[in-house]
Amino acid sequence: MTRTDLDRMPGFDLPDCDAAPDFDEVIDRVGTHCSKWDDMEAAYGVSPDQGGLAMWVADMDFRPPAAVQQAVERAAAHGVYGYPGANAPYLQAIRWWMAERHGWQIDPDWVLTATGLVNGVAMALDAFTAPGDGVVVMSPVYHAFGRVIRASGRNMIEMPLALQDGQYRMDWSRWETMLTGSEKLLILCSPHNPGGRVWTDEELREVADFCTRHDLILVSDDIHADLVMPGHRHRMIATLIPGIRDRLVTLTAATKTFNIAGAHIGNAIIADDRLRARFKAALVARGISPAFMGMDMVAAAYSPAGAAWVDALVAYLDGNRRLFDAGVNAIPGLRSMPLQATYLSWVDFSGTGMSPAEFSARVERGARIAANHGATFGPGGQSFLRFNIATPRARVAEAVARLRDAFSDLQ
Repeated sequence: MTRTDLDRMPGFDLPDCDAAPDFDEVIDRVGTHCSKWDDMEAAYGVSPDQGGLAMWVADMDFRPPAAVQQAVERAAAHGVYGYPGANAPYLQAIRWWMAERHGWQIDPDWVLTATGLVNGVAMALDAFTAPGDGVVVMSPVYHAFGRVIRASGRNMIEMPLALQDGQYRMDWSRWETMLTGSEKLLILCSPHNPGGRVWTDEELREVADFCTRHDLILVSDDIHADLVMPGHRHRMIATLIPGIRDRLVTLTAATKTFNIAGAHIGNAIIADDRLRARFKAALVARGISPAFMGMDMVAAAYSPAGAAWVDALVAYLDGNRRLFDAGVNAIPGLRSMPLQATYLSWVDFSGTGMSPAEFSARVERGARIAANHGATFGPGGQSFLRFNIATPRARVAEAVARLRDAFSDLQ
């Protein structure tokens, strides 16, 4: 689908492409009901009023594309916020984005909408598993998976990733011995959070083979698929292994890519009719429906203007990555895992010889930086902190300087 095709669709008026975005602009988010900045003192003892830097919650300190802001302003100008419907522009925009950016030809009928990716995981658990069933994750991994799995009464099977040459690898020989037979579903984080790995084609094939051998539903979390560093390529597993469609649920969302997490909207793309019917039944049973404003925002974001903005964003994030890695890796005892995707830097402090409490205190009280504690991501994360570098470059430089000072006795 082309821009012209979208322009012809009723109710879908694409704006002109944005001017170059200013990612260097420092935007004050304190006092705006912002979890990242307003909750960090309660969570980490780091006060924004005393110069604290919020580098924990995975949203960006950037405004979304002007196309998204214009969509919100049009809706506000209309002034009536009723039940959403007539969602063809929204679904067609998702179809265009998947084809244009990921080479994935989808049918709009495959798309089911949840209130976000974590809600999508919860719906998948509800649709495809029962209390007491095993759910497989590759640890360390995004902490919300564990929260939802445990809260739903499922048994989380944490298969540890192998750390080799400073990067995570899948450890199939070990994992084959860990299954109990109760497992019904595997959640793949692709690209990986917090490690920032882009899985290779061969690794994705191994995941598909594993799920087929053990009769597991595969839920692929591809929320960071658009945030891939230069020199790397993310593959949607559906495009690589079409034969997996009878057990595959792909979770995507524009919210991470365009910094609109507050829109609370995400998608489960399910090609198999049987799986899709079960997932849809779970949504209906819980009364889940799309957000009115969220659909407009996604339709505006998944456009040529949004694509140009993402290209500029990734180039900027790559600059932040290089600045942060160079600074952190120059501090003895600290090592930043090579970031292939996401804007989340996974820093290993094991070389300092300090306990997690000791190095976390230096970061929080010494450097006045709030970063996620690695232990919350599961086994293998204890010696790490996760830093969000999706912030103006001046803040990244400031964070590096503060970390250097906080660990100056090691240099």
